[in-house]
Amino acid sequence: MNAIDDIKKIRIGDILVNRGILTTDQLQLALNEHHKTGIRLGKTLIRLGYVDEFHLLSILSEQLDIPFIQLDSFGVSSVIVRSLKETIARRYRVLLLEESDDTITLGMSDPTDIFCLDDIANIFNKKVNPVIVRESELLDILDDSYGETGKIVSLAEELSDEIGEDSVDVNRITQDAVDTDAPVARLIQKIFEEAIRTSASDIHIEPDETVLRIRLRIDGVLSEQVMDKKRISAALVVRLKLMAHLDISEKRLPQDGRFNVRVNLKNIDVRLSTMPVQHGESVVLRLLVLDDGVRNLDEIGIKPDLKVALRKMIHQPYGLVLVTGPTGSGKTTTLYAALSELNTSDRKIITVEDPVEYRLPRLNQVQLKEKIGLDFNAILRASLRQDPDVLLVGEIRDTVSAEITLRAAMTGHLVLSTLHANNAISSVLRLIDIGVDNFLVASALRAVVAQRLVRRLCNKCKLPASNIAEYVDLIDDQYRAMSFYQAGGCSQCFNSGYLGRIGVFEYLEITEDMASALRVKDISLFTSLALQSTSYQSLSTSALALALAGDTSLEEIQRSSLLLDMNN
Repeated sequence: MNAIDDIKKIRIGDILVNRGILTTDQLQLALNEHHKTGIRLGKTLIRLGYVDEFHLLSILSEQLDIPFIQLDSFGVSSVIVRSLKETIARRYRVLLLEESDDTITLGMSDPTDIFCLDDIANIFNKKVNPVIVRESELLDILDDSYGETGKIVSLAEELSDEIGEDSVDVNRITQDAVDTDAPVARLIQKIFEEAIRTSASDIHIEPDETVLRIRLRIDGVLSEQVMDKKRISAALVVRLKLMAHLDISEKRLPQDGRFNVRVNLKNIDVRLSTMPVQHGESVVLRLLVLDDGVRNLDEIGIKPDLKVALRKMIHQPYGLVLVTGPTGSGKTTTLYAALSELNTSDRKIITVEDPVEYRLPRLNQVQLKEKIGLDFNAILRASLRQDPDVLLVGEIRDTVSAEITLRAAMTGHLVLSTLHANNAISSVLRLIDIGVDNFLVASALRAVVAQRLVRRLCNKCKLPASNIAEYVDLIDDQYRAMSFYQAGGCSQCFNSGYLGRIGVFEYLEITEDMASALRVKDISLFTSLALQSTSYQSLSTSALALALAGDTSLEEIQRSSLLLDMNN
């Protein structure tokens, strides 16, 4: 007789009485409560304290010969979970775990629910293999897997029905600009709520030929939701442009703007960028949670020895400290961590940014307004006449801004700035490449921090790595016999195996010998001295140190192009 036949005959109360776990009186009381409330007998027994969930499910597993699994270690796929409609999954308290051509594996908190088994079998027209799971774990995964996606789809359908087959009524959307109950407003609010729930840094709204893609960048990786409601894209774009006070009639040119929203009791600063694409306008929203505040140097994840060196450098009275890395690598976070330490009553600090991302008291923060001629160069020249002690330049963009920044660093000012470069050594060479006099670079530059962000392994589900062989040719011999970890997957990390990000840092302090090599433009000698410097530690070495500590995985640092061939 198979497990399903056994289910039809099981009486959980009788089993518990026969095993001496329940008395007859306790069972009768539980049955009375069950009939009065309608709550399943098993759950009623747990609520009354007669048996704990683990013990009950273990007995059911043994009695029915159905596996009892811990979902935290199963590696649940959200994509597979969402193959079953959310309404059905929540109605029956079930979780779709695996699907093949002729069978499905169904996680159940109540494996005795025959109606559920029959219904699911009819929906998929496949054999159902039940497994027993904890209801609390099941509900957590349902919340994480579906999230707000069901509500987003529902609101998208409502907006689509309102629009109809015709084009978007701009006047209607404009009139609804302050109406928070309008379908387009509720849809945008729900998208923001989902982004904040998942700690997304960016929202991408991308129209395609027949569908609309909404993608969230979570821990540096895009997660996609596709909807067949492409025609709502224009309504979303118009509404977002209104929120950012942009020209809703201009669809041919890119536009940039910003606005503030309040989501789940958090104040969010939103930077909006639109760009015309083949099937409409693509919108990217960069999210900055203002309530999170500015981190200090102790909170950004920099290693203790590098932190000591950087802290010593930023307390020098003059010179340039560069922070380099690609977009989204955390450069601004590092700069403001330094500024928060320098922000005392005896220092005047001026920042020149586009845009101003963090707001700190006492700082004189200047926002670029190039339309009226308030560009980097104009502000930098004016800033030097404001008697600053510390100057933050958001980004060195060209020869003129580089020269002004470097000359400021030579004339009694500590200057912090960013530059787009691959690593610390190449950033020094890039300053020369953009046309800055090598003597000026040698005289002003004091230190360079290069950084990246990698995903942090979830501590709840990370596993000892079983795939080190894949990376043997990419790492130095000294690491090959060491232990690493790999991603698992649980409800806490949305089944990705990763939760949050951590910084990978490279630090190079410019010595007098390096400066001398730069003055004579001996690039080969400078590079050699930098690589041999005791202060220098490469991004690859830092990344591997994080992997050895169990903070990230070899797979992740390879994905981030940080796992380089260290033997070369």
